Amino acid sequence: MNVRPPAREQDAFGEIFMATVVLSAVGTVIGGPIGGAVGALIGNAIDHAVLFKPKGREGPRLNELQVQTSSYGTQVPRLFGTMRVAGTVIWATDLRETKSKSGGGKGRPSVTSYSYSASFAVALSARAIGSIGRIWADGNLLRGAAGDFKSALSAFRVHDGGADQAVDPLIAAAQGVAVTPAHRGMAYVVFEDLALEDYGNRIPSLTFEVVADAQAVAIEAIAAAVSDGRIGGAGLASIEGYAASGADVREAIAPLVESHGLALQGLRLTAAGESADEIGAAALAARVNGRRIDAVEHAGGAADAVPVALSLRHYDAARDYQAGVQRVTRPGPGRAERGIELPAVLAADAARELAGARLASGWTGRATMVMRCGWAALGLEPGEVVRVSDVPGLWRIEEREWEAMAVRLSLRRVPGAGGVMPGGASSGAIVRQVDAPHGVTSLMLADLPRLTEGVADAPLVIAAASGGPGWRSAALFAMSGTGEAIPIGRSAPRAVMGVADHALPPGSVTMVDGRNALDVTLLAADMALLSADEQGLAQGRNLCLVGRELIQFGAAVQNGEARYRLSDLRRGLRGTEWAMDAHVAGEPFLLIEEERLADPLAMLGVAGEIGGTVQLSAIGLGDVEPVVAGVAITGEALMPPAPVHVRAQADGGGWQIGWTRRSRAGWRWSSGGDVPLGEESERYAVRVLKGDVVVRSAETIAPGWTYDAAMIAVDSGAGHDGALSVEVRQVGTFATGRAATVAIAI
Repeated sequence: MNVRPPAREQDAFGEIFMATVVLSAVGTVIGGPIGGAVGALIGNAIDHAVLFKPKGREGPRLNELQVQTSSYGTQVPRLFGTMRVAGTVIWATDLRETKSKSGGGKGRPSVTSYSYSASFAVALSARAIGSIGRIWADGNLLRGAAGDFKSALSAFRVHDGGADQAVDPLIAAAQGVAVTPAHRGMAYVVFEDLALEDYGNRIPSLTFEVVADAQAVAIEAIAAAVSDGRIGGAGLASIEGYAASGADVREAIAPLVESHGLALQGLRLTAAGESADEIGAAALAARVNGRRIDAVEHAGGAADAVPVALSLRHYDAARDYQAGVQRVTRPGPGRAERGIELPAVLAADAARELAGARLASGWTGRATMVMRCGWAALGLEPGEVVRVSDVPGLWRIEEREWEAMAVRLSLRRVPGAGGVMPGGASSGAIVRQVDAPHGVTSLMLADLPRLTEGVADAPLVIAAASGGPGWRSAALFAMSGTGEAIPIGRSAPRAVMGVADHALPPGSVTMVDGRNALDVTLLAADMALLSADEQGLAQGRNLCLVGRELIQFGAAVQNGEARYRLSDLRRGLRGTEWAMDAHVAGEPFLLIEEERLADPLAMLGVAGEIGGTVQLSAIGLGDVEPVVAGVAITGEALMPPAPVHVRAQADGGGWQIGWTRRSRAGWRWSSGGDVPLGEESERYAVRVLKGDVVVRSAETIAPGWTYDAAMIAVDSGAGHDGALSVEVRQVGTFATGRAATVAIAI
């Protein structure tokens, strides 16, 4: 970095700008008027060499501000107004590798994945700034106007370059507080653990919207800042943004001075022609060493040497502060073209007007003039704009020399009002990236029956996370009994989630429910629900969890920005008919899509036990606080479904109770025969109840049981006569299923 300490800058500027004054005064003391003239000319040589010497380039090139660098010696510009710059990487760590393992449960292989992140600091301005707006990474929006990041990172800090700026804690921790500079006077930012998976596991090319000043900055204020107050002015144009850099003050302000037709009157910037001094005939030297001379010599350059076209590159606020180009042409002879790079923020019209003025200056500036004047001309400085008696127009002093006991002035014509007036210009239309701030994370956990064919041997707990537009994922943490958050990885892609607008009434589990419809409101308008035909439904499409009931919908009709009406419902799927009576308004809605569901038990590397709990927390980029959700493990995937077709038939003073077996291994069974058992053995638990009181319990290995007269006599003798109910549950390998019930009377 080429960042010079402020104190030394002040000394250097003082030497540069006071050279003429100091040397002139010393010369006068030592050698009288002649010595004073010689001293003034020496001082002028210093001024001219530093501020107004011809340069091969016109200020800093825009690509130096647009391309991020990390090279030693790269200059950090002073920013004014609002600019978009790339900056210079001044510190970085090695890539940090994070290893995570997922899967491995329920007969599935485990998958080990690696992710990378990096921490680094980027210098933006050798002048204090106000704030940082948007940030782009490889041309894509990384940080929106609201301050939200589109890629994960641990922390982001802005050091504004103030005089009391402290060291960055991350850099200090890595290098030691004693050897870590605070970089006072330089604004920089620090990224901590920026996830690099979106950028090919490398630090992306970053550009920053830097708000150095809350409003446009006057040119005289810029000149005063870069010269430490030595150069002043008043009433000049204001610039929306400017990057001042260069080997000296002249390079820093020359693009503004030349593009706006300014003049340096002493140490004061003025508009060309404003309060211009006039060189009269009396100031001319008619004789030198007793020899008559021509006091005025006119010259003009070849017309075909003047550029016929000029391109001005600038920053355009209407294009998100990207580079814009305005090209103007003139009629007449010549083939040369010229390019100017102005590191300033200009509207397209203003840039085109400036380009036209510069092209005109090349044409009218062909005219030059050399004048030899008396001692009074020592009061004129290079850069000043003057009028000359009997000569039209304004003239800028380019050189002042002592020659043969006379002051020789070299002048060039300043373009007047008759230059090129190009037509209007437009910034054009650009397609801006949608800056949708991350919404808060919604986290949902559920214990579900097995969603695929086969027999489960462990509980199935799913975790779904989602959010509004721009939400991508969230970091997941398992909460221990002591409240400790254990990182287990990241959530699956954004799930389609919402809430039920009303309580769904019970419906048929054997036929398509065409009477009831479900209205849901999704989390975001960019989420969608689609209809499915019979083939799609048979393949498992449109399976959703409403409360705790699994439902399929055949038709989805949008009736609001994020609202849908779902109809042609398949109810109580996978044995969840028991949940049909428990619906309430506002209960969660989740579209079941396997690729959008995470398995927290597998991520934890545990099987899970019935009766246990799973509690997770999630935090996304838009969350201020972690979102916590939990679920009790009931083992829905291990429970045999409740028997169906439970019936009771009177038999000789007793009752014959029968039922039809169901199986968690035969959801798609369609042969018409018995479904596969799905358990190690066939067993049923039978209970007789009077109200909530258990009258009798029994077990059987067949789908039937006899409640004979002798049992009834015993139960009646105990006072359990009247209306009773018989409850049947299948006993599975890992769990007992839910009950099916039939009423009887004794």
